Amino acid sequence: MMMALRRRWTIIGAIVVCLIAAVLFTLLATPKYTAATQIEINREGARILSNVENVQPDTGAADQEFYQTQYTVLSSRAMAQRVARELRLADDRHFFDVMGAKLVAESFTNGTSSLSRVQRDEAAAQILSAHVSVQPIRTSRLVDIEWTSPDPVLAAKVANTWATSFISYNLERRYDASSYARRFLTQRLEQLRQRLETSERQLVGYAQQQSIINVPVGGTDTSGRSAERSLTVDSLAALNTALSEATADRIKAESRLAGARSGTLPEQLENATINTLRQRQAELTADYAKLMQQFSPEYPPALALAAQLAQVNRSLAREQQRVSTTVANGYNDALGRENLLRAKVNSLRGDFLDQRRRGIQYNIFQREVDANRELYNGLLQRLKEIGVSAGASENNISVIDGAEIPSRPSFPRPFLNILAGLAVGALLGLAIAFAREQIDETIADPSDFERRMGLSMLGGVPEVATHDPIEELRNPKSPLTDAYLSIQASLSFTTDHGLPRSLIVTSTRPAEGKSTTAHAFAYVTGRSGVRTLLIDADMRSPSLHENLGIANGDGLSAVLSGIVTPQQAIRPIEGLPFDVMTAGKSPPNAAELLRGHRLPELLAELGHDYGFIVLDSPPVMGLADAPIIASVAEATVFVMESRGVKARLAQIALERLRQAHAHIAGAVMTKLQFRKAGYGYGYDYGYGYGRSKD
Repeated sequence: MMMALRRRWTIIGAIVVCLIAAVLFTLLATPKYTAATQIEINREGARILSNVENVQPDTGAADQEFYQTQYTVLSSRAMAQRVARELRLADDRHFFDVMGAKLVAESFTNGTSSLSRVQRDEAAAQILSAHVSVQPIRTSRLVDIEWTSPDPVLAAKVANTWATSFISYNLERRYDASSYARRFLTQRLEQLRQRLETSERQLVGYAQQQSIINVPVGGTDTSGRSAERSLTVDSLAALNTALSEATADRIKAESRLAGARSGTLPEQLENATINTLRQRQAELTADYAKLMQQFSPEYPPALALAAQLAQVNRSLAREQQRVSTTVANGYNDALGRENLLRAKVNSLRGDFLDQRRRGIQYNIFQREVDANRELYNGLLQRLKEIGVSAGASENNISVIDGAEIPSRPSFPRPFLNILAGLAVGALLGLAIAFAREQIDETIADPSDFERRMGLSMLGGVPEVATHDPIEELRNPKSPLTDAYLSIQASLSFTTDHGLPRSLIVTSTRPAEGKSTTAHAFAYVTGRSGVRTLLIDADMRSPSLHENLGIANGDGLSAVLSGIVTPQQAIRPIEGLPFDVMTAGKSPPNAAELLRGHRLPELLAELGHDYGFIVLDSPPVMGLADAPIIASVAEATVFVMESRGVKARLAQIALERLRQAHAHIAGAVMTKLQFRKAGYGYGYDYGYGYGRSKD
């Protein structure tokens, strides 16, 4: 902030210059008009055929790469060349003339150009690319295509053509992609067809060679082809069924045979002849038993009954034997049939296992045929879909608002130009001010002095309007007096007994205000009641007598030379609260005179009579006087003019004082421009070493 206040005129000047430049630019610039066409870009076009997919890949909802690609294509050189061809700008001299392509415009003579058409097309495309702007609208699928030209009609025409050309380009790109896909799929289908035919011939040949015969059974298997089964499997299944039936019949016949042997055969129990014979046998047996109760077996009727009973028994035995023989024959037939079928089944099982072994290679050939057929059918279906979709191309880009002929120029914009001039001027001014601050090695304010010099600041003295600061000190209410009173208060804390008894005031170079400062110290201290003596120790260029308007008689040089006593060189001044000792006549070698023992003795002697002695010393640089005096005095005050001396030079001066073992109490900065810094104080005075008043 302080830097800006100090360099405010630099900043104001830069702002004024930039404002003037902005106004001149606004007045002299050629008006330009911007026409805008708004289009909508969807990730997918409207599905004309819902069951047919497009060749172009779908884009996810979060895929911003698609839109970035579209924006890049919109502003590409290819689009500019397409628009240039669409509008035939290569043959339009007015276009090149309006857009500032003078060389191309001047090449036209009598409607023809000396440049080739390729060169003119290239020039037109470069102009179109340089003036187009693609502006996506945030959080939407809308895009503004803007084109700027000095001709408003041309701007609207180019903006609208740019949108329609982009739509045509998008449709052509989709159609080209479909055409390429069709060509690729056609070639691939031919390859797959040949492979499918080869695999089918291989399958049939192997089946014929291995005598593998399969018959369709209806339906489809897991791979989608018609289900088939070999004849061996059918025969084996039928024989297995017959064998199961034969085994059941054999078991049944065996059971009947066991029943026949035990006499419990159902056929015997249900046979009418056997039942009649058994009934007759029972009757005869009963009659014979009655006769035996009364008669002997030789009784003739008994013999007749015995003969009849024997005949019935023989008949019953023959009938039972006949039935048993029939059951046994049935069992033998069932057993023979079972054994025959079992032998057939075992034989077919061997054939089936052998066919399974040969069917492994058959199945390999079959799977290859199925895979080739599936690929062929899939590509054929895809080719049909592409053929349909190519005939109904989907457009995912549409024009929302066409460009209208602009009525007001978009460039220049006076208000924005002025704001830009203000901003650029302020930034430029600050940059220049900062650069000057960096280049400027002088010290501007007390805080800067303390930071760079490493020396405490007793206070600052404002610059005043009058050229006579001594007269300003006579006014007890003046800012100058207030400043030195504050400095005196700070100085009183530099020693353990208050104000130093002897104080040297010096500076880096002449005209920094050291003599005025020495006079002010003497004035404000003497007015406070302390007996004060002001000594002009600058014997090379004395100024105290001129400032006070008195004669430069016997002074410090005479006292140090032993010509007069200190009391003879000191004189009181009417109206001043302190005594003075002028410098006297300039000696041939002031440094030699000061280096002797007389100066310490003089200060010790004067210290008995005065409570505060101020020595106005010569400047430090170029002279040995100031370090010599500083080594003798109790304290040293270093005076520095604000923005008057380079920091490096002041550092050298302070280093010389430190080498002389001077006790530097602090520094006083003079000619501070408080008004420029925003504090409202200021005064002005000069110091010309050896020539003007200090």
